[in-house]
Amino acid sequence: MSFASLGLSATTLRTLERVGFTQPTPIQAQAVPPGLAGRDVVGIAATGTGKTAAFLIPCLERALPGPVLVLAPTRELALQIAEQVERLGGPEATLAVVMGGVGSKPQVKALAARPRFIVATPGRLVDHLDERTVSLDKVSVLVLDEADRMLDMGFRPQLNRILRALPQQRQTMLFSATMGDEVSAFIRQSVRDAVRVEVAKSGTTAARATQQVFELSQDEKTPQLLALLEEDDDSTLVFTRTKRRADKVWKALERAGLKAARIHADRSQAQRVQALEGFRDGKYRVLVATDIAARGIDVAEIGHVVNYDLPHVPADYVHRIGRTARAAASGRASAFCAPEEAELLREIEKYTRARVDRGVVKRDAEAFQAEYARAAEGRTRQPAPGGGGRGRAQHGRGRPAPGGQRSSGQRSSGQGGGQGGGQTRQQAGHGGGAAGSPGGGRTVFSGGPRRGR
Repeated sequence: MSFASLGLSATTLRTLERVGFTQPTPIQAQAVPPGLAGRDVVGIAATGTGKTAAFLIPCLERALPGPVLVLAPTRELALQIAEQVERLGGPEATLAVVMGGVGSKPQVKALAARPRFIVATPGRLVDHLDERTVSLDKVSVLVLDEADRMLDMGFRPQLNRILRALPQQRQTMLFSATMGDEVSAFIRQSVRDAVRVEVAKSGTTAARATQQVFELSQDEKTPQLLALLEEDDDSTLVFTRTKRRADKVWKALERAGLKAARIHADRSQAQRVQALEGFRDGKYRVLVATDIAARGIDVAEIGHVVNYDLPHVPADYVHRIGRTARAAASGRASAFCAPEEAELLREIEKYTRARVDRGVVKRDAEAFQAEYARAAEGRTRQPAPGGGGRGRAQHGRGRPAPGGQRSSGQRSSGQGGGQGGGQTRQQAGHGGGAAGSPGGGRTVFSGGPRRGR
C-alpha cells in the first residue's frame, strides 16, 4: 500500500516524500482513513510502529475549524511529538508546547497566538486552565498518545478536568501499545463509536527485539551490565527502578570509562534534553533512565535495551523494550532478574504470553570479575550502620564469589536501595528501591506493585 492510496492530497504526499516516508506502516494504513473521515479512532500497536504520524497526518490534511490538542504523559514524548508536527506540518502548523520544567510565560504567549496545534502534558495544561491562560472550547481534535501511561501515572483527575473543558462535538483519537481495564473505562467515557485499529494484540513485544533474561543477585547486576557492554559497541538504554539507582549505575559506567548520561525526575529539563540529544547524536553510548523515558525516546537504531530492574507493571516492560527494534530495525533486550524479582518476571511472561529465554550470566568475564571485586572491596570498607566502624562484610564473615551461596548468617547488601521518587505532574519517580533485609540472606523491594504512580 502507498500513501497515495490513502486519499491524501498532493501537498501532503510531497511532504511525506521529502521527510523520507516511503510507504505507510500498518497502523498508519489502518488509522489514517478513518481519521481523515473525522471518525473517532482507538489504535493499538507496538511502540515504534509509527503511531505519531498515524494521528498527525489526518490532522494536517484536514481543514479544521479549531486547534488540535495532543496530550502526552511525559515531557520527552511531548517534545518528540512537537518535532514531528514541525517536520510534517512546516511553518503553517503553528504550535504551542505546554509542559512543566520550563517557564510558563513563553507558553502563555504561544497559546495567546491561537496555534493550530497544542501539544501538552496534562498537569501543566490544567495549570493553564486554572490560570485561565488557555481555552479549550474550540478544540476540533483531541489526541491521547500513550493513554495507558497517562492513566498509570495517575493523570486521571487531570484528564477528567481537561475533558470537561473540551467541546462535546469533537474528534477523539487514542493511541497506545497496551490496553488495560483503566484505558477501556476511559474509552467508554471519552470516545464515541470509535474505529478500533489493532495492529498487534495488547502486550505484544517488538517482534524484531531479541530478548534474554539473566537470573542473578543484586550484587551481580552492575558487573553483568559492564560485561554485556564489553561485547559490542551498540548504543544502550538502561532502565532502573529509582532515581538513586540510576545515579549509581551512571557512576559505575563513568568509572569504567564509558560515555554515559542519565535522565530522571530530579534532573532539570535542560539536563534531560542535553542527555537525550547527546545520546541521539552519539556523544553518549549509554543512557541510564527511570521509566520517565520509556515512552518518550525516539532515537533511531538503539541497539540494546537493558532492564537493570524489572518494572512493577508488566506493560512497562513492553514499552521499555519497544525503544529498540523500532520501525524496520532490529535490536536486543536484556533483563536482570534477582531472586526477589522472580514474581515480576512471571507477571511479565503472563502479560506478554511468551517465555523470555534465559541467558548465561557472564561471571567469568574480566569486566564482571573486576567490577564485582571492586564493589565487594567497597562494601567491606563501608562502616555498618551504628556498628562503630565495622565493615558490613564482617557480619557475614566475607563475601561469596560471584554466583556463590551465602551462608545463613550473611546479609545481602542490596545494590542501591534507596529513596523512592516523588511524583510530579509530568512524571512519576518510581519508588521501591532495593534494601538489605535484616537477616536470612534475602533482599527485598519496599512497596508492592502500584498502578497509580
